This record gives sequence, structure tokens and C-alpha cells, in this order.
Amino acid sequence: MTVEIVLVIGITLSVLVLLATTRIAADAILAAALTAVLAFPVPTDAGWQLGLITAKQGLAGFSNDGVLTVGVLFIIVTGLRETGGIDWIASRLLGRPKSERSAVVRVMIPVFGLSGFLNNTPVVAMMIPAIQDWAKKLHLPHSKLLIPLSYASILGGTCSLIGSSTNLVIAGLVIAQTDLAPLGMFDITWVGLPTAVIGLIFLVLAGPHLLPDRHRDSGPLVDTREYVLELTIPTSSSIASKTVEQAGLRHLPGCFLIEIERGDEIISAVGPNQKLQVGDRLVFAGIVDSIKELVNTRGLALASNQVFKLDSPRYRRRLFEAVVSPSSPAAGRSIKQSQFRNVYRGAVIAVARNGERVRGRIGDIVVQPGDLLLIESDPGFAARHNNARDFLLVRTLEDSTPRRHTRAPIAIAILVGMVALAAFNVYSMLVSALLAAGFMVLTRCCTITEARQSIDWSVLVVIGAALGIGAAMDETGAADLLAGSMLTIAGTHPWVVLLAIYLITSLLTEFISNNAAVALLFPIAQATAESLGVNFMPFIIAIMMAGSASFATPVGYQTNLMVYGPGGYRFSDFLRIGMPMNMITALTAVLITPLVFPFA
Repeated sequence: MTVEIVLVIGITLSVLVLLATTRIAADAILAAALTAVLAFPVPTDAGWQLGLITAKQGLAGFSNDGVLTVGVLFIIVTGLRETGGIDWIASRLLGRPKSERSAVVRVMIPVFGLSGFLNNTPVVAMMIPAIQDWAKKLHLPHSKLLIPLSYASILGGTCSLIGSSTNLVIAGLVIAQTDLAPLGMFDITWVGLPTAVIGLIFLVLAGPHLLPDRHRDSGPLVDTREYVLELTIPTSSSIASKTVEQAGLRHLPGCFLIEIERGDEIISAVGPNQKLQVGDRLVFAGIVDSIKELVNTRGLALASNQVFKLDSPRYRRRLFEAVVSPSSPAAGRSIKQSQFRNVYRGAVIAVARNGERVRGRIGDIVVQPGDLLLIESDPGFAARHNNARDFLLVRTLEDSTPRRHTRAPIAIAILVGMVALAAFNVYSMLVSALLAAGFMVLTRCCTITEARQSIDWSVLVVIGAALGIGAAMDETGAADLLAGSMLTIAGTHPWVVLLAIYLITSLLTEFISNNAAVALLFPIAQATAESLGVNFMPFIIAIMMAGSASFATPVGYQTNLMVYGPGGYRFSDFLRIGMPMNMITALTAVLITPLVFPFA
């Protein structure tokens, strides 16, 4: 064992220990580890060598197509979010489950199906914000749903030849290095599908107990600033003729429907089966975060026509909170009388008053000193009025751009086009994503500024650095050493050797890239099958399954890394549920594979 191997294994173990036992950000840990790999002095016969691998080898991960694709996908997701396309996808695919367990099922089934035929990276990227918004509405913690999202996409990828890039790598190796017939589209399905079904059942049954309970939104229970907001149901609204329950306007987090005004009739104590009609004015009361979400709900429009008289286009506006000062000219006058829109270049859409419910239509509300106004205006509103005597405080609400619902079909069409271009191999996934991101900006589904701000650099640093450390494992021979050591103790029984090949591939996949792991194990497995005098096909299937089915660490698979931050997870969370998932999938795959593809 060389000094380089000892060092790279030590650095890798240190990363795992730090991820498991500290709350240091994952990107900081992995960036520090990559720096150590590139800078650590190593003694050689000719003197000292700086670095276990070259900078070019270590930093190659940051130019990897997969990393760049993830970065571009953030822009596509922004276009879907800003147009309300994600809300539409979530409502169609996810619905309204009755329990936490049924919520897990609703997340996993569509993702599992899509990932069988699509690259799972865009599927997960698209679903993360949709599930976050959906979980918030259902009062469910994100941490109960995002690991199942990643795992379902991984399991789906094991069910067809095109479900995972790892499968395609193996298919290429079969053609290039063996005399076997090319792998068929559904050869792996005979093993992948039953393994996936058992894995999904385990997640449904054990997930609620093994997954952490974090990020439960407690804001509605403690925030006493209750706004009153009026919304209308416009012509051709998607929720017209639906009941309150069907429209998703019941059990809103931190918000509730007070009454419905229908002509001269006022419907109070609104029941879940009350049908909505075009022209209805819906009066809601709730905290600012919930009101902000309501403003962006598809099928509802602001009752105040002052919003539509502002000069700036709606997609460029923001929401602001402003506290009225005693010296404000608007104090003591109604919003309409004060000509608020003309004077301040903003429209008041809701009012909060010391926990007291403010009744009456927005334009008729008489403003009092200390009132908290929710205002829609252009981004310069805060700069114009922060130091003015009219307001004691002006605060910009983050992520409050009005949704461009009319462009949602365009955003969804761009997404479908991207998937089709990649699925039919017209372009690579990266080029398809770049084209889609460009069209998102060109069609104004999102602005250039929003696109630029949407990229989560910490995720890209984690993935790129993990690939660099994996390259060091490969280049120094540490990966070969681990593989050879495990095979030495496996013996000569085909079933035991098959299990060893599976476990080695699975173990390496937790530390180096999936494609590198299967490429490394393929010739080893081929030589092992020849020495045992058995069919190589079971080993091919085992490597394909193990190369994709990686659940025990966040760095083991790209989609695990993608949900790591948004779910608020710790390394131990993946170990707790991922280790049994690895064991279940390993035993199932190893037991089924020789039955479908016999050794003899």
C-alpha cells in the first residue's frame, strides 16, 4: 500500500466523519478535502511531489457535463416557478393526500415512472421546489419527502437501459469488450423492477419512522400580523365551479377563507363543499407568507384594480411591507382618498392592524398610524421610501414576484421539449438544458437576473469536489485496492462472488462516481466470471444495479446531493435509511439475478 493510497483513504474517511458528526456545510468540507488532495506533499524517489493528483485531474469534475447540467437546470426550474408551472405540475401529479404515508407514495410513484425513461437529474430538479411548496401547504416537513424523491428516481433508473447513464456505460462496455449480444432495453427490468418495488414498499412502510422531522413550518402559529386580503375569481378561472376543497383553499397554512362576497350576498363560515363562481370575491385572513402565496395562486386575481394601473409590468414587481408613520399624509384617510397609487407608485393589496381584523374593501379602508401595509410595486419602492417620513419601516419580501401564469404553458412546453431532445438523443442532456434555459429567458418565463440568482453554487461545489476526490481514489489505486481485497475473501462460490461484486460496486459508488465505479469493476468481474467458468451476464446485471442503487450517503449519487441541502439533512439521515435500503436492494438483486440469468 503506497503513501498516496493511505492519504487518499484517510482524507475520504475524514470527509465522511465530518459530514456525519458536525454541522459544517457540506460544500466547505468537500472543498477543503479537494484542496488537501491537490496540495498534500507526498514523498517520492525524486523528492517531494505536491498533490496526490494534478490540478487538472482534481478540478475536472467542475467541467463535468453532469455538474454543468445541474447548474443549468436551476434556471429551467426558475422559469417553471416564476410562471406557476411548478404549481400546475404539483397539483396534477401530487394532489392532496390524507396522511404522511400517502404523501410519500404520491411523491414516489410519478417520479419512479418518469425516471425509468428520463434522466433522473432533471426529474429531481423539477420536483424539489414543487414538493417544497406542496409540503408547506400540507404542513409536512420537507425532510419526510425529499429523500424518498431521490430514492424513487434512483430505483426508477434501474428499470430500463436508458433509465441511468450508468446502464448506458455498461451497455457500451458489453459491446466493446465482450462477445455477448448487445443489452436490450428491458433486460435489466426483470431484476430492476421487482427490486424497485420492494425498495418502494420499504420506503412507504419505514420512511415515516426513519426519516427526520425537520423544517416543519411553525410560522403560522407564532406570527400575529394578520393581513386581510381580497381576491376574485376571474372569467375562465381554473377553479370556477370547483368546491373550496377541490380548489385547494381549505386548510391553508397560516391562512383561512373568512367569507365569500357574491353580488349582494355574503357567505360566511364557508364550508369545504361551497362551490365557487366567476365573479366571487374571496376574503382571506392570514400571515404574510401565506398571503404572499395566495397572491400567486393560479385561478385567483387581486380584487384591487389599482394593481393593474401601475406603470411597471407585473413580472418586474415585488411585494413590500410598510409601517405607516403618524406623520404620513395617508394616515386618517382611506386608501382611495389618499391616492396611494399615484403618490407612492405602489398598490396596497392587504392591511394588518395589531392583530385586529380590518374589514371593508381595500380602497375604503381608512389607514391608521402603525398599520402594516402589503404593497405591490416596482423594485425601487424600498429605496424611494426607506428614509421618508411617510413610513416608519419598509421591507422587501423575498421571492414575491407575481407569477406569470399566462406563460406557464410556454415554460412547460420548453421543459417537455428539453426532455424530448435528450430522450431521443438529438442533443446531449447538457446541450438540451442549455437550449431550454435560453428559451426560458427569451420567452420571459424568467429574467436574466432571476436566472443568474437561481443557481445554487453550494450544490455545484459539493458535486464537483466529490468527483475530484473520486478521481484521486481512482488515480492513486485506492479503488483497485479496495476491490481486490474484498474479492480475495469472497471465495469461489458464484453466488458469494456475485454478492461480493455487487457490494464492492455499491461501496465504491459511495465514494467515486457511479460511472467510474462500474467501469472499474467491469473488467474485474469479467475476469472473475472467466476464472469461475460461469456466465458473465449475472455479473453485468449486478454491476448495473449496484452502480445505480446507492442510498447510504449523500455523496453516493447526484440526486442525493441535490436534496441534501433543501431537505436540511445530515449525513446520519442518509445512513439511517440508506443502509437498510442498500441491504434490501442488494439481497433482492443478488437473489433474483441468477434466476433470470443463470450462471450455467
